[in-house]
Parts: sequence; structure tokens; C-alpha cells
Amino acid sequence: VVAGAVLERRQLTFDYLARSTNEHTHRTVSPQRLTHYRDNWYLDAWDHDREALRSFSVDRIAQARALDATARDIPDDELKQHLSSSYGIFSGTPKGTAVIRFSAKAARWVADEYWHSKQEGAFLPDGRYELRIPYSNARELLMDVLRYGADAEVVGPPPLRAQARTLLQLALAAYDD
Repeated sequence: VVAGAVLERRQLTFDYLARSTNEHTHRTVSPQRLTHYRDNWYLDAWDHDREALRSFSVDRIAQARALDATARDIPDDELKQHLSSSYGIFSGTPKGTAVIRFSAKAARWVADEYWHSKQEGAFLPDGRYELRIPYSNARELLMDVLRYGADAEVVGPPPLRAQARTLLQLALAAYDD
């Protein structure tokens, strides 16, 4: 139903269960495209109630029904700007540029990774690797950074560093006896 609405340029209505909040909502959207990202399919669409572009995990969509109304077309440039300008699937206009330093050990892997089309990376004199990457939603970025454990340090901006610190403190607290 979702793919058909994209191809037929029809508005789509569905129930949605957000992973991040566990909130159930009913949405009416103008589908723009389907995106495959990290083994999941996402619907990029114009959300009529929120009057904004949004991405929806297809596996969280229920009771989908194509409507007779024609979907609103968003220009490709606007889609690209909104949906591709920041890190990860939770894209949007970047709120900042993350600066992450990786240990010399992790640098060998991170330097070869593709994180984002506008990433900037450089080896530091001591062998560490510094990565700069635009982001709008810290959640997915921090999940990827924190998988490096002690081999990664979020240097900035300060609110992102503070959020990383909080997540690490919460993880450590789970091991307190």
C-alpha cells in the first residue's frame, strides 16, 4: 500500500507507532519516496498535520490506506536539503557539527568509514582521528559513536558532549550493585 501510494502519487493515511516515544498517532501524508537505510525501509513524506517533511519507519506503519487525493510534490532540491543534510535517517537542517576524536587504534577503522557526504576527517599528530559531521538529531549519531566505547570522545558542541556523558553515566549506573 505504501509503495503503491508513492508510485501512484496518492496521499496516504495510516496509524504510526513511534519507536522513540512509543506514541500512537494517525497521519495523513503525501509520500515522496522510499529509502532503504541500514536494513530498514523508511517513507519520506510531507506530513499534512505537521506541515513538514518527516521520515517514517515502514515497519511501524499500520492500517495504511491510499486516498484519492493527489500527493503534494516537494521539489527534489528541498527533499535533498531536508533529508540529506544531516547525519542519519533522522535528518533535517543541521543544528550543529559534531566533533568526535577517536583513539589511534580506532582511527584505522573510522578513517575508512563513510558517515555522511559532508563529513570532514583528519589524522592528528598523535595518531588519533578527528571527525566533523553535521547532525540534527543526536540520538542516532551518539548510538554510532558510543559503540566505540573508550576509543571515542565527543569533543563538541557542548550540548552533544553533555548528552554523551549522560548516556555513559546511565550505562555505568546499570552496573552498580
